[in-house]
Amino acid sequence: MQDNYGKIQAADAELIAISSDNEDATKTTVDKEGLKYPVLSDIDTTTISDYNVVDRGNKRIARPASFIIKKNGSITWTALNNVAQRVPTAEILSELGKL
Repeated sequence: MQDNYGKIQAADAELIAISSDNEDATKTTVDKEGLKYPVLSDIDTTTISDYNVVDRGNKRIARPASFIIKKNGSITWTALNNVAQRVPTAEILSELGKL
């Protein structure tokens, strides 16, 4: 995602990642990986639960998921994957191009 963040922004979109780690661990990951997009901490897994992406094998983490959410809050596209399988950025950019 980091490599294609500029393409996502060029599509008039924003990338926001959510981690179930605490704020310090999340910040450490952001710094270590040099991430330019926002990464939010969801230590109590409220958002992960609200979006129904809790990993079935480990209730403390989310399974890989991507959502395209319009500015009005409506979800226009969703991809839910198995553990350790991320949605290819090209697929997300393709879906953004359809809007």
